[in-house]
Amino acid sequence: MKIVILSYLANVKSSYIMSIKKFIPILEWLPNYQKSWFKDDFGAGLTVGIMLIPQGIAYAMIAGLPPIYGLYTAMIPQIIYAIFGTSRQLAVGPVAMDSLIVASGVATLAEVGTEHFIEFAILLAFIMGVLQVLFGMFKLGFLVNFLSRPVISGFTSAAALIIALSQLKNLLGVNLQKGNKIHELLIEVYKHISEINWVTFAIGIISILILVFFKKLTKKIPAALVLVILGIVAVKYLNLNEIGVKIIGDIPQGLPAFKMPRFSLDIIVDLFPIALTLSFIAFLEAISVAKAIELKHNNYKVNPNQELIAIGMGNIVGSFFQTYPATGGLSRSAVNNQIGAKTPMAAIISSIIVGLTLLFLTPVFYYLPEAVLAAIIIVAVFGLLDFTVPKQLLKYSKRELIILNITLIVTATIGIKEGIFIGVVLSLGMLIYRSTKPHIAILGKIPNTHFYRNIKRFEGLLEINPAILIVRFDAQLFFANVQYFKDQLEDFVNEKGTGLKLIIIDGESINTIDSSGIYMFNDVISKYHNQQIEIALTGMKGPVRDVLEKSGIMKKISYENCFMSIQQAVDAFEDKVKNKELELKYFEYIQQTNN
Repeated sequence: MKIVILSYLANVKSSYIMSIKKFIPILEWLPNYQKSWFKDDFGAGLTVGIMLIPQGIAYAMIAGLPPIYGLYTAMIPQIIYAIFGTSRQLAVGPVAMDSLIVASGVATLAEVGTEHFIEFAILLAFIMGVLQVLFGMFKLGFLVNFLSRPVISGFTSAAALIIALSQLKNLLGVNLQKGNKIHELLIEVYKHISEINWVTFAIGIISILILVFFKKLTKKIPAALVLVILGIVAVKYLNLNEIGVKIIGDIPQGLPAFKMPRFSLDIIVDLFPIALTLSFIAFLEAISVAKAIELKHNNYKVNPNQELIAIGMGNIVGSFFQTYPATGGLSRSAVNNQIGAKTPMAAIISSIIVGLTLLFLTPVFYYLPEAVLAAIIIVAVFGLLDFTVPKQLLKYSKRELIILNITLIVTATIGIKEGIFIGVVLSLGMLIYRSTKPHIAILGKIPNTHFYRNIKRFEGLLEINPAILIVRFDAQLFFANVQYFKDQLEDFVNEKGTGLKLIIIDGESINTIDSSGIYMFNDVISKYHNQQIEIALTGMKGPVRDVLEKSGIMKKISYENCFMSIQQAVDAFEDKVKNKELELKYFEYIQQTNN
């Protein structure tokens, strides 16, 4: 008895440890960490950490926040993700698209750059994190599937254009009113075109060219860091700030202090729609990158719901250290993987690099030109412009191309939340429309085989019996499409004419059937039986057969008209016809004999 109890307790303990490790993956990989991995992790962490410094400053500017908050966001969420995340190479921190959503969303509640704006951006990170953790705990990661590929493509392309145009003020050296609508930004640029600071503009263009060509030469050295150094040196020693070139100026030194976000029920309610949008967009960005990198490794598996929890925890904890919303970044994660990061230790090293910068190096960035940051942002977001998906949709799905374009236009001209909402609604609308009018086909026999195919695709090549109508319905039969099925069947019967004797319904593609489908079958069977037309069912799947059996449909059709394959149904019908012909000949013979 004692042995049984000890064995039970051991199993319980083992199960408990496994569940803890599943929730906190660092307990799994850290005890098994090998010294040989550190060299690769250190190299990757150092490189990504260096990348994060100019990116953090630049993305904070997109979000309408002081540069220091970009560095805070580049540091804290990474450490938390290393504890809870399941991807070994995902680099978490501020990203361009989320920064734009923060700017556009929070700007409706407070003026950009004010204390309230900063407070709301930090509170937004907390709300977003809570939502992501809840989604992960309740395994609701599948909800991101409602953001279809055309919607994502249209949204990201519009966001890229908005981000790029929003940086024109720093690239041109002019004062423009902040805006998150393309037409407003273009109008502002046109109004101030005569005020361009040509030195600033030259710095911006040269910076863009350096970034583009440097990346082609080598990817091992962060081009953005080289550019930042060149920009600082040029401004400091050529005194360019004295001729109107705008610089970053003072960045506070020191690590972020622990500070409670300012909670206000009214503000939480106002921020909730933005947080909900961000929680899905940020997760989609992160899981897409994590899954893409996972394919190149076979020693771990990314868990989408745990990823939601990890990113959410990063945002929750980060909000207590003055960070704004963060997620996995594509370029940083790609570099992390390319250089050879083996574990999330690389993310911890990246955070240490950012922390050292906050402690000792922020004065170095005093002379950093805003035009250089604008160039970094513009080049980074250019990769978000998606030309591939529209080209592909133009070939095979023009309806989805319309959804993509509408999402892009609404996002670019009305707002980000509105663009996503319209895109999702249109995608769901198309899904509903397609479910009400699924594919339905009349089948014919391929000569000398037992295979049946769509007569429209093999016109003139199939054998068609004028007395038999074979119909295949490629969808579930439910309330939204039963009338369509009924109407189409009636049209097919009318086309066949008075010679029709048998309707074969091929159920190979019917996965489920609801009560509306049962009522429809009852009506159809009664209607065509009255016209002396038999109905046969073939290839019905188990769950569908169960419903048909329990509802009495099988009995109404008669079991002898239920078959495993179309050919069996055709053979049975032809045998009946032959038997009737024989009976008729025999009857005629008897009559002749009697006469």
